[in-house]
Formats: sequence, structure tokens, C-alpha cells
Amino acid sequence: MKLFQNRGKKTLFFLSLYKERPHLTGLTGHKTLPKQTTMAVFKVEGGHRLHGTITPQGAKNEALQILCAVLLTRERVVVHNVPAILDVLQLIELLRRMGVEVEQLAEESYAFTAREIDFDYLRSEDYRRRAMKLRGSVMLIGPMLARFGVGYIPKPGGDKIGRRRLDTHFLGFQKLGAKLNFEIGDDFFSVEAEELKGCYMLLDEASVTGTANIVMAAVMAKGTTTIYNAACEPYLQQLCKMLVRMGAKIEGIGSNLLTIHGVEALGGTEHTMLPDMIEVGSFIGMAAMTQSELTIKNVSYENLGIIPAQFARLGIRFEQRGDDIYIPQQDHYSIETFLDGSIMTIADAPWPGLTPDLLSIFLVVATQAKGAVLIHQKMFESRLFFVDKLIDMGAQIILCDPHRATVIGHDHQHRLRATRMSSPDIRAGVALLIAAMSAEGTSTIQNIDQIDRGYKDIDKRLNALGAKITRIEE
Repeated sequence: MKLFQNRGKKTLFFLSLYKERPHLTGLTGHKTLPKQTTMAVFKVEGGHRLHGTITPQGAKNEALQILCAVLLTRERVVVHNVPAILDVLQLIELLRRMGVEVEQLAEESYAFTAREIDFDYLRSEDYRRRAMKLRGSVMLIGPMLARFGVGYIPKPGGDKIGRRRLDTHFLGFQKLGAKLNFEIGDDFFSVEAEELKGCYMLLDEASVTGTANIVMAAVMAKGTTTIYNAACEPYLQQLCKMLVRMGAKIEGIGSNLLTIHGVEALGGTEHTMLPDMIEVGSFIGMAAMTQSELTIKNVSYENLGIIPAQFARLGIRFEQRGDDIYIPQQDHYSIETFLDGSIMTIADAPWPGLTPDLLSIFLVVATQAKGAVLIHQKMFESRLFFVDKLIDMGAQIILCDPHRATVIGHDHQHRLRATRMSSPDIRAGVALLIAAMSAEGTSTIQNIDQIDRGYKDIDKRLNALGAKITRIEE
């Protein structure tokens, strides 16, 4: 078994060696994930109002970036507020099997020490299977390329929400001097470089994961790297700030123009993740949809950007109380119009625009508003296809095309009808859960492992507020 402690002579991966698919039973002493139950469903009894206080979990999208970054150093990295959700736990287990020493310090705190990486494991069937389940696994390449001179990953999985290309990642690596090999038949990427060299690059899209991957590759490149049209959302800022504490030299954090001066090596650090803005938005919409009174604690309000203002455009009232959000019970909420009286449009956009992960929530909440709104999902062509289930429940929605849907709200005059449905992805799954919680009767939601990928113990947390959600096996 070959263990590489840091980048030395050029390391080559041969796809032909991978095709042998050596059997691996796993490393001894590893804490494994609980076996998933694919037949689990939610039974949701609608019509119950919520009341109380809920605290959002650590941010899923930040966690996937931060956990990949631990590969950049052989020193200890401590991370707090780690959400215990399926995608994150799977990535932690993948790192452990790659050779990273993982220590759970508390329920939401971990220590990672990547002294050495088992590169033989990266050619195993077990690595292929686990990495393909995770969209975030693609961000393992940047750190491995920076530190070891090679990155190796199968085509990652994740939500089935349309085509999400990886061109931005690999074009960035190539501009830094890396060579890309891709075996179409096996869906495997191999990226290698004798030496990464800083350069100027203009990204073809402000990809969050693409920017994160390129930044992690560039922090130890020789010379200066300038990235224009970089993503600048809070989670990317968090990654950059963590890298700076580790010894990286990054300028322009929070803007779309990043300048990175390469360093020889990075050290350890301690990092605390932000609360998940998608959970915060989900809870705001859930409170309005179920006519509930709810307090959301410790939301990091300054990092929510345009999200609160967009909910206000739907007529949802709330108060900022310190770093908490209080949503009073509302029997009705009315969608605003533009100044000329035309129909309101809510669309996603790169930060500081509205995150696309919340458009499913805005759409379902609009079904019980007074007025109409056009939901425009620009980035993913399949993310609105779940609306057929809402239409079955009695919602008035016109799906104009794969990217646009017009919603005419019921103003709580007609409740949605309970039905049986399946969760197609994380965000649509929670949108359907919100719909079921407001509906008349008991709904069944299948494929709830999609929801578990992004929301920790969502049924238990909501039941504590008065919801009636039962997790059963069929």
C-alpha cells in the first residue's frame, strides 16, 4: 500500500490499473455509516400549526468545501458546527477511508489530520462507489492537486436536477498547468501536474464549487493567481478565511475578483461553520405556509443577503431580534407587484442574488399567498418538475417551460389536498414536506433519504414544534 505524505515526484494514475477493481473490505477501526433504508417514507398529517423555537444546523454547502480543504495540510484541523446529515457524514467517511485521521470531539465537532493519503484506495471500487454518491466529492481534486500533484475522482453524483457541468473546475486546473485525463466509459477524471503556476483566469460562470476547487488548487501554486468572475457567497468567503488562517495569502475575499499568492505549505487551524441559510429560508416559508408562530435562532442575519427581503416581497412578515428571526402567525400574506403593477418575478442569480436552492421553497409558499408570482429557475432545467405533485394537490401552477412557473395563490381559501409523492431532490423534498404540512389529510412522501441528505432529523425537530410527521418503513 503506497502512502504519500506530500507532493514529491510526479505521481501518475493509470486508468487501466483502476479497471482491475481490487476488492477492499475497508480499514479496521472505522466508524461506518448506518445502513440506509431505501423504503422509509414520511406520513405527514397536515393542518397543524407550529409554535416555538428552532435552531438551524451548520451549513451543508459550506461543510462540503471545508471538509475537502483539510487535505491541504498534514496538520490538525478542527471544525465546529458540522451538520450530521447524510451528505456530510458520507464525505467524512470517505476522507477516513482515504487515510485521514478523523476524531469526533463532540456531537458537531471533528478533528481531521491528513498526514498521509492512501492513493491505492483511490483506485478501488469502494472509493468509486462512495465518491459517485456525492456531488461535493469533486472538490477533493483541488486540494489533492495542490498538495500531491495529482487528483483522481469519478464523475460525482448528487441531486437529479438537470445537467451540472464540471468544465469550470477543470478549465481552471488546466490554466494552472495541470493535465486532464477523462475516461468517458468509466466516468473517471485524473488531473496531474509537475508544478502548478499562478495565472489570470476569467471563469466562464460564477460556479461556487468551481471557484472553491480552483482556490484550493491555487493556494500552493507558484506565483500569483487572479480569478475574475469568482463566486463570492458567504460559504466561499468562509473557505477563503479558513485558508488564510492556515497560511494562505488571498485578497479580495467577498468580491468576484480574487488574488491568490501561492505559498509553500499550509498549517492547521480551527473553524466554525455558519448556520445553513437554506434551512433558515425553509423555516421562514414553513411558518408562513402553516400559519405558524416561529422563532429561528442564531441565523447569522448579516450572511442571509437578499433572502429576507425576497420573503417580504411575498408578503411574509418577520422581525429581526438580535441574531434571531421571529415570524408571527399570519392568516394571509399578499404578493407584491412591481411598481408598474406587473406580476412579481422571483429568480435565482449568483450571490448576492437569490440562491437557487430556495426557489422550490418560494414556489410552494406562493401557492397559499394572495396574488400571483412568476418563479424563474435559471440555473437548473429540471428543478421545477416537482410542481406536478403540487398541481395534484390542488395548487394553481402553470409550468411555462423547464425554467419558469407561474403560481396563482389560494390566499388560504382552499387548502391543498393530501396525496402520495416522491422527493426528487433535497430542496424539492422539503418543499413537498411543507406542502404536506399545510394540506388537508395525511400525505405520504417517498424517497426521503433525499431530504435526509440536507436536513438533520427534520421530522423530530418539526414534531417538537407541533408537526405530525411519522417516519415508517413500507
